[in-house]
Amino acid sequence: MGGFQYLFGPVPSRRLGLSLGVDLVPYKVCSYDCIYCEVGATTIKTVERKEYVPLDKVKEELEAFLTSKGEADFITFSGFGEPMLHSRIGELIAWIKKRSTFPVAVLTNGSLLKDPKARDDLMMADVVLPSLDAGTERVFKIINRPHVSISLEGLVEGLEIFTKEFPGEVWLEVLLVKGINDTAEELKALAELIKRISPHRVQLNTVVRPPAHGGKPLTKEEMESILPLLGPKAEVVVYPTKKKAKKREGLEEAIVGTVARRPCSREDIAKVLGLNPMEVTKYLGQLLEEGRLELVRHGGQIFYKKRPLTRNGQKNSS
Repeated sequence: MGGFQYLFGPVPSRRLGLSLGVDLVPYKVCSYDCIYCEVGATTIKTVERKEYVPLDKVKEELEAFLTSKGEADFITFSGFGEPMLHSRIGELIAWIKKRSTFPVAVLTNGSLLKDPKARDDLMMADVVLPSLDAGTERVFKIINRPHVSISLEGLVEGLEIFTKEFPGEVWLEVLLVKGINDTAEELKALAELIKRISPHRVQLNTVVRPPAHGGKPLTKEEMESILPLLGPKAEVVVYPTKKKAKKREGLEEAIVGTVARRPCSREDIAKVLGLNPMEVTKYLGQLLEEGRLELVRHGGQIFYKKRPLTRNGQKNSS
């Protein structure tokens, strides 16, 4: 599905199956600047809620998708920054629920949920997937690098109230970065905060795509060993979904073919193929995991190139 400015996908999601993305803020407008962010460094760190992109234009694109009888498991608010910064997200969720039968999911860092208006805006969603990556204020500032007005206690308070009020499900994501928030002390503190919030699920993730500011992943064994520490609702979601988006293989081949000629940035690939850069990000992640691409850093930028084959036709693992 190409040619859209505010929609991307549907793309395969580890947690939501096939997800039609809705992007409500410009590139990296966010209340955090997380060290592990796969999208890149935050350009505008803010907590100001306003109409960052025109709601009518987003509705037009969604109408086109719905009219085409497109397939997806969820319509998901995610993308380049924090979707809750858009002041009319509640209005758009209500519009989707009246216009279609698709369940609505919202990926949020949760930092604005201390505000009753922000909580109210999410009440018609089906699933909300907030984040909690730290058990202590010190580590919160290291890993999430929040806006100066945001504290860990305020974040947890908002999540706690919201989970009690929300009629749908709350799936709390915890992203672990080796050597930062995986210590015994930090995990113990994190577990206490999770008990306070009492989400329906606790989903453990780790660094799997090129991070904005660095950070190393935990191994599968390390992730699974942490599960008992975070309670019976915890599960590991870092491994790829088996679902594939419609025409996904064609897009994969197009991306591989593009970078086979010369290394390209995500933005280069998006321009060449006429895709939303966020959609390209999802496919690049899949192709890196499958070993079909590798990344190189040059001049402070990330480029992607085709991974060479060995003489017997196997991918070079070096």
